[in-house]
Amino acid sequence: MAELTSEEQMAAYSEAVASGLYAKRTGLTGKYDNVRRYWEDEITRSRLRGALLKLLKRSKGLMRRLRIMDLGCGSADGYELLGGIRYRDPDLQGHEVDILTPDVLGLYKGVDLNEDLLNQARALYGHNPKLVFEQADFTQGAPLASDEKPYDLYFTSFGTMSHHNRDASAVRLLADIARRVEHYAVIMCDWLGRYSYEWQTLWTHDPKQRRNMDYVVSYIYEKEEREAQRAELQHLNLRLMSRPEANDIITRASKRAGVTIRPLDFFDRSTLVGRHLDTQEYNPHARPLRKAVNSLHEANLRTDLHSLIFNYVPKPGFDFLNDYFEYLQMCWNRLVYYTADLLTAYDPKDERFGGDVPDIPASYPEPLRDMMARMRHVVEGVGWLHVGLPRENIIEPQLGYALRELVMALQQGQGSAHGLVGIFEVDRDDP
Repeated sequence: MAELTSEEQMAAYSEAVASGLYAKRTGLTGKYDNVRRYWEDEITRSRLRGALLKLLKRSKGLMRRLRIMDLGCGSADGYELLGGIRYRDPDLQGHEVDILTPDVLGLYKGVDLNEDLLNQARALYGHNPKLVFEQADFTQGAPLASDEKPYDLYFTSFGTMSHHNRDASAVRLLADIARRVEHYAVIMCDWLGRYSYEWQTLWTHDPKQRRNMDYVVSYIYEKEEREAQRAELQHLNLRLMSRPEANDIITRASKRAGVTIRPLDFFDRSTLVGRHLDTQEYNPHARPLRKAVNSLHEANLRTDLHSLIFNYVPKPGFDFLNDYFEYLQMCWNRLVYYTADLLTAYDPKDERFGGDVPDIPASYPEPLRDMMARMRHVVEGVGWLHVGLPRENIIEPQLGYALRELVMALQQGQGSAHGLVGIFEVDRDDP
């Protein structure tokens, strides 16, 4: 496929906006589905919380407010994600406390190349003088004016860094940012993971042979509509990333800037729930697990738990990945089967388990044992309720959270999910 210019690639996003399916919707389908809200956003929030708290502590010590630049902001998705980060998960007695309150946020600047998405962001948040949205191409370097103050957090989300389909432009951007840091800054980079099960057909032992993928923005359509519009679908040329490749880019950027960029964290985001698992665009063996997990989190909707079961099909010659995914499959399926057994064994009339509840083997990995025990407590704790659809509205969402916690405990931050996220710091006071 011929390499596309940045302007040509933006046509894919304009098409998505025009379709109406990029609107602020939630639920079973669309850009803002349940997995997006309850898995992807929350995972990123939990991993970024520590770095954001460190930024906040430093800024308070200097008696100034935080400045945030969102690179590839779209329709202000980054602002919404960051705004939901809390100091802690509240207990039953406390109240949720957001970190980015109006008194600590000095400026949020969102930049994007697509004017349609920027207009959508302005329509939502243009009334807030602390939020500004500007058109810029961050693949041409950091969009910072010569007299512009540096920012504390440089943020990307949902594969935005993969628009750097040439590593030289990613190195340039990160070097530009590092060079402009006065004291301390945090950088978050979100790439498409090289070894996601969604695109198993693209796996390679030599990343140089397949640096980028032809990414089709087809997931916003249902299957019938997707096939009907196949010829009109827009394509993106996006960089696939593994952890060693990301580290190489960071090393090169540090050298170019003459400033050290230190990795704080790498994590795999959207493991087993990436959007293209449902489309099967790049893996004919994929199961629509995102659709099934969306159902778990949908109010008043009962899920067939067997729709969550999947059979991993290994790719010959990739033992290091096959071992990981087969292990993950066994743990995932075991948790689903165990929950189904609990629901079968529980007698809501007697308010107790009426049948045999299988033991949790001590040989199971600790994250799996913990989530199995959690689900037993959940079923036992609310199974006796006779109003409010306890299975649909309490037990199934908790199974969703348990699966989320399980995959995050087992993930390795190597690029084995839809997204590979790296969090970095530049500390000029501690070179």
